[in-house]
Amino acid sequence: MTTTPPAEATPKTISNTQLWLTLIAVLLADALDLVDSTITNIAAPSIVHDLGAGESLIKWLGAAYALALGSLLVLGGRVGDKFGQRQTFLTGMAGFVAASAFAGLAPNGGTLIAARVLQGVFGAFLIPQGMAIITATFPKAAMQKAFSVFAPMLGIFAVGGPILGGFLIDANLFGLHWRPIFLINIVIGGFALVFAWRFLPNVPAHRGTRLDVLGSLLLIAALFGVLFGLITGSTDGWDALPIASIVVGVVVFGGFVRRQATTPEPLLARSLFTNRGFTAGLIMGLLVFAAFAGLMYVVSLFFQYELHYTPTHTAISLIPLTIGIMGGSGASAALIGRLGRRLAFAGLLLDVLGIAVLLFFVNRAGLDITWWQNAIALFIMGLGAGICFSTIFNTALGDVEAHEAGAASGSISAVQQVANGIGSAVVTSVFLTTVASGGVRAMTITLLVSLGLVSLCLLAVPLLPKQAAELDH
Repeated sequence: MTTTPPAEATPKTISNTQLWLTLIAVLLADALDLVDSTITNIAAPSIVHDLGAGESLIKWLGAAYALALGSLLVLGGRVGDKFGQRQTFLTGMAGFVAASAFAGLAPNGGTLIAARVLQGVFGAFLIPQGMAIITATFPKAAMQKAFSVFAPMLGIFAVGGPILGGFLIDANLFGLHWRPIFLINIVIGGFALVFAWRFLPNVPAHRGTRLDVLGSLLLIAALFGVLFGLITGSTDGWDALPIASIVVGVVVFGGFVRRQATTPEPLLARSLFTNRGFTAGLIMGLLVFAAFAGLMYVVSLFFQYELHYTPTHTAISLIPLTIGIMGGSGASAALIGRLGRRLAFAGLLLDVLGIAVLLFFVNRAGLDITWWQNAIALFIMGLGAGICFSTIFNTALGDVEAHEAGAASGSISAVQQVANGIGSAVVTSVFLTTVASGGVRAMTITLLVSLGLVSLCLLAVPLLPKQAAELDH
């Protein structure tokens, strides 16, 4: 998500102790992002009930954060290149903590959504710097050890985040209900900020880096315009406002495309989109991440609204999904070099199977579905997701030239976040629009939509490069 600095810009060698202190600082930043990107899946019903808000708030809680983050992620990486990764990291962390406090104290839904957007904006300037600093400061052998720590720690954060959120909501600390899920970032993020200020090394800035601020603003305006129209229309009816919003969003997106075609420094390298394998992988990743993010949000809503699970019970019930994702990711790392795009096909098939199993159990047992039925289906879905997420994107990079690898990786990270935002809003709209006719019917329709999106990706697998990119870690 950021260009690799030239050799002469590499900072002086730092001690082995500081290398690992740097890794801790980066992990703390990624933990904040990973927890805040998923915690509202658990908290949404409690937030909506407490604020007396409508279902549109449910759709925006995850989408606002993910779209802001994804739209600005590439720009955030380049800001770090231009002004220095350490300074940008500290600014992003400070802003993220402030936005979290803003969210935790929000008096109404509109203020909360604004705070979630700000979290995403500062997250976009925070997250890219960590990997750039590690790449610039770690020797190759130490970098390999760091990556071996990175993956399992992110898995722990993925499991722990929703459980922490469920516990905090059910504990109702100081009578604050859901608010501690954001306010706790003041403590964790404040510690991370001081820790990073003390131990994060300086990486020389590249003042000649060009920033396409206009392109980023056009992209974020286009995405929010289209999504505002979709959410408003599905919630309040298709009158002039949502239709006009979608039209304006599409027109602005056309301006973004034109901007990318003419500016000397586009956010997304133009040459990448003549690469069929990369483009196919990007589109597949968009569909799969959108379907998965949306479905996981709906599963959480189904558990709480229809099965009457508590937030903690819901979070614990999602653990089989996370275990499956971790197992699938491990299998992908071990097999991708040998199987290439065939592994992506296998992951998609498992995802389809998991959705089909959950569809079967929901229709067979209805609202009497048991914990073990949910666990089986979610584990299979997680296993497939863990395999196909990294495999699709790594395979998409298989035919990318070495000098384009950084830009391609940045594009993939941005698309992943945008897909999370779109999926959490659109797939959730399907569920909430049909839930009045019964939770089982709404869940059935949502599962069928998700099944269709993932199945469509199976047809595109032959367009991917046969082999994945060779990774150094």
